[in-house]
Amino acid sequence: MAGNGEDGERAVTGGGFLEVACDESGSDGENLTGGNTDVFAHASVRLPVETAAAYVQEIRDRIRSPAEEYKANHLLREKHRAVLEWLLAPAGPIHGNAQVHLIEKAYFVVDRAVDLLLGDATEAIGLYRAGRRDFGDALWREFLAAANQLLRFRNGGEPGEPIDAFFRAVQALRCADCRPEVAETLHRLAASRSRADSYRARLLDGPPLIPVLNPLLPAIVGTAAHWSASERSGRSVRLVHDRQNMLTPERIAWIEETARRAGIGFAGLRLVHSRLDPRVQIADYLAGIARKIASDELNGHGDPALTSLLRPYVDPASVWGDERSRPLLGQEPAPERSSVR
Repeated sequence: MAGNGEDGERAVTGGGFLEVACDESGSDGENLTGGNTDVFAHASVRLPVETAAAYVQEIRDRIRSPAEEYKANHLLREKHRAVLEWLLAPAGPIHGNAQVHLIEKAYFVVDRAVDLLLGDATEAIGLYRAGRRDFGDALWREFLAAANQLLRFRNGGEPGEPIDAFFRAVQALRCADCRPEVAETLHRLAASRSRADSYRARLLDGPPLIPVLNPLLPAIVGTAAHWSASERSGRSVRLVHDRQNMLTPERIAWIEETARRAGIGFAGLRLVHSRLDPRVQIADYLAGIARKIASDELNGHGDPALTSLLRPYVDPASVWGDERSRPLLGQEPAPERSSVR
């Protein structure tokens, strides 16, 4: 059996920086409310290449599937439960050397819409928590879909339709009974038409450098912040990431500049093919596993044992609004009128 990953920091440095490998799971582009997944997960691991290769081989030896490339679904099958528990366990190969940044997509949409239209995301958590509880499933789903359409770059039909649909949805919520603080947020949103018009007008000039609704870029910045903060020696962090069409040179430059402005010790981002780097393969497994466990917990049918095993890996800065599942995933309860971004 490959050794425990507690010494994983060795042999992952170069040029005075710590190198961390990353991958994601649950990307649906800008379609966050009608896509195939309700959770986005960005995972990162700090392991030497040789150690990660040994763990990948051990997973293959334990599962014994003929598949050329293993994915998270191999480990999530019930017949391989023991392998999954071994991977995540406190005495397992990646404990203490891996992290997952989770994003609850529906909450992310509300957070981004409130931030855009009110200039501050503070009130997003209260509105999101009211959601289905105060307004009912149909009205709330209509609002989420309209907010998603308002923010996304690509929209069919008339240019003004996403704006009209969003403010119709806001008005429908205003006609329902809700707590005074939520009613005030809705009142302010209803008065924000000019901001929505300006935003959609800017989109007519072409795709934005940083799409408001894509969670990958802020997740990468958050990952860099996590590992930079963990570096007591003061070394910078370089991320090695699976290739993504989203990660253009211009966007990588934005990530680097955003990290610099935030005081994050960030030595840059290097793109590789996951098949060529076993560290990225481990990150890919962890991202897919975390997304599935977190989604099950979000929808009320989580596996307590697996949720408990995942909890130590979850980034405290994850973007998660659901009140019931939040503490189960290791997040502190968020106050009703404060942001968790």
